[in-house]
Amino acid sequence: MVMASGFCGLSVAGNYQRRPRELRSLRAALQMLETEVSYGATFLPEALKQVSGRCDQSAAVLFREAAAELSTMSGVTAAEAWDKALRKYYPGTALKPGDLAVLHNLGASLGISDREDQIKHLHLAMEQIESETVGAEDESVRNVKLWRYLGFIGGLLVVLLFY
Repeated sequence: MVMASGFCGLSVAGNYQRRPRELRSLRAALQMLETEVSYGATFLPEALKQVSGRCDQSAAVLFREAAAELSTMSGVTAAEAWDKALRKYYPGTALKPGDLAVLHNLGASLGISDREDQIKHLHLAMEQIESETVGAEDESVRNVKLWRYLGFIGGLLVVLLFY
């Protein structure tokens, strides 16, 4: 019982540790996408594919899925492809709904405007993700130790109550 609750606490603590890393990976990938759009003048499906090959594996899934969805030529818009990719990507992450909202808002502007406007939207998303990252790091510092100890102590408490 102590071990099971301890592992639950470690799992929650692990999510608090993963979220800042995932947000930093997303921000770096968005910077790569901005570079592809602004300097490379690469079409969006190809830019997403190139970013997925160069970014961290935790963020690569999102960009790979979006590129694959756009490349199928099934008539989906960039926003629809991004949303489908987000639905596949989000459940396996430690991201919170606010983080998802930032990514969803970015997707709504992909592929529907000129290069300068898309760069502005990418900058806005990167700033919002940076803000979320700062909050996630603060949350991580406060909560990782708490959940690690709480899991094991909670298990000990339950064992003591039953015996």
